[in-house]
Order: sequence, then structure tokens, then C-alpha cells
Amino acid sequence: MMKFRQVWKLYRYILKKRLHLFFILTLTFLLVTACHSKPIQNLHYTKTQSAASECRIVRHKLGRTCVPLNPQRLIVLNEEVLEAVLALGVKPVAAAEHNWVTSRGRQFGNKAEGIISIGESAQPNLEKIVQLNPDLILGEYINAENYQLFSQIAPTVALDYDVTAWKEAFLYIGEVLGKSTQAQEILSQYQKRVTEFQNAMGEELGKIKVSVSRFYAGSLETEFRTIFSFPGHLLSEIGLASPKIQQQLTPKDFPRVAVSMERVDLLDADVLFAVLDPGSEKHFQQYQKNLLWQRLNVVKNNRVYSVESGYWIFGNILSANTILDDLNKYLLQK
Repeated sequence: MMKFRQVWKLYRYILKKRLHLFFILTLTFLLVTACHSKPIQNLHYTKTQSAASECRIVRHKLGRTCVPLNPQRLIVLNEEVLEAVLALGVKPVAAAEHNWVTSRGRQFGNKAEGIISIGESAQPNLEKIVQLNPDLILGEYINAENYQLFSQIAPTVALDYDVTAWKEAFLYIGEVLGKSTQAQEILSQYQKRVTEFQNAMGEELGKIKVSVSRFYAGSLETEFRTIFSFPGHLLSEIGLASPKIQQQLTPKDFPRVAVSMERVDLLDADVLFAVLDPGSEKHFQQYQKNLLWQRLNVVKNNRVYSVESGYWIFGNILSANTILDDLNKYLLQK
């Protein structure tokens, strides 16, 4: 049971800060039931306090957190973080899912089986988080207000994340979990695969132009992904450049540039990866039927490849390796 005084303090804090009604209603429920439920949360606080000597201080963007040396009930608030912790051999009890793209995609395989969903990362189910009694919470995009909220439930680490700095994020998560050496080894294995791909491509690597376009379920307009996006930056690091016209039209720090049906010529390249959201197949087919699309050299040369948005648009080490799988499959085909 969460102590009445602790719940009331948390409830007043939320009212003062005017957080989402979702959180207010959830904690109202907890307040009403605090004295009529089994002492689950009280046990959590007792365990955390008694284990204070078995944790280490980790600095992050919102402060300092005493992280358990061997967390057993981890909850993660973003799928990019989920990729990293699974790659490090840590299986959370629960995780939030993507708001915008396919969740639990091909990059996870069976690694995510049995992990409880706590809803979308933009609005995780706070009541379920409390009931799961976590001993550590990891998440991106946590502001100061929500950090205070989550910290009342369990030690919380707020992670910085930049789609073009996923490697740094992975190494930091390894540090938080006490697995820095393992994280370095995993990145070294990835870089070895990159080198093998580069050697297999040979001189073609510096010549081929690759375009990445995303197709949505709710919009007919498409886009090309830039060097400031997750896939664009990853391809650039590997040595695969985008078409010059895309480079010229890319504003600094913009991950994508919108493309209308009338300007599909901007997508033309030696290779085009058409990244499909769930339910976007109908819109993609409309492009394929359009005469302007059919005139593209990449279409005439049959070098358009459909791939999933679940690992091509956002991600971490598992997505990076899955994209590398696609590059080996489609660019090294004979």
C-alpha cells in the first residue's frame, strides 16, 4: 500500500503543476484505495530504502539517481530504450510503445515476448506502472514535472536522445545498467558488420545514391528522410549518400522534407527504400500507379524496396543491425 501521506503529497503536486487529467484521475483512484488495498507500494519503498547501500549514483540531465546495481523490475518508457536494454541482455517487466510507427517490429524478434505494454510512450498507464512495482524507470523525453512524478514511484533516469546520436545513447544506457564493457563490445560487432558491408560494396559504395521515403496511412503526401534523421545519418556513416537534389533542399537539423505527388522526381535515386507505416499500402499503391512515379529511373530499374517503418524511422542498435540486414540483402544482390 502506498502510504496515505505519500499519495496525498503526489496528488497535490500534480494539481499544482496541472499535469494531464489522466494522471490526476489515476492518482485520485490510488488515493481513495490507499487504505483499502494490499501493501504493495509500501513494500517497494521499504525495499528501496533497505537497498540504498546496493545502488550507485548516476548523473543525468535532470539530476542524480541512485540506480540499483542489479535491477529486477525495470520499466522503460520508449522503444528506442527498449532496444538498447534488450541488446544488453536485460529484459524489462514492461515498456511503452511507439506513438507513430509499427511497434515491436522485426528488429525485436522474440526478444520482447512477455514484456507488458504500458500504453503509448506519450501517455503511459501510470496506474499499471505503480502496480508493477518497478525498481528502476528509464525513459527519453521526460520533462522536470514528469520526472518528479516517476521518481515518486521508483528511481528514474531521464535519458537524452538524438536520432543521430543513437550510439552515444546506447553507451550511456550501458553505463546506467553497469554494462559499459558489453555495450562497447556490441557496438564493435556492429562496426565490424559495417566494415564487411563496405568492403563487399567496393567502389560502388561511393557512387550509389540512396533515397529513403516514408509513406503514411493517414496522408497521401510522402517525404524523403535527410541526413538529420535516424536512417539518413546511419546510411551516411556507412558511406551511402542521398541524391544531390535532396542534399540541396535539406534545411539544417530537419529530419524530413515533404514531397507531394507532383514532385516525386525528388525521390529518384539508384536505390529507393519505401518505408511503409501500417495501413499505408493503399497510399503507396496510388504512387505506384501514377505516371510520374513510373517515369522514375529507380522504378524503371526495379530498385524500389518496401521496408517497415518500425525499424527504419527511429531506433537504436537492434534497428541499426536490421537496416544493415536490408542493405546486405538489397544492395549486394547479384
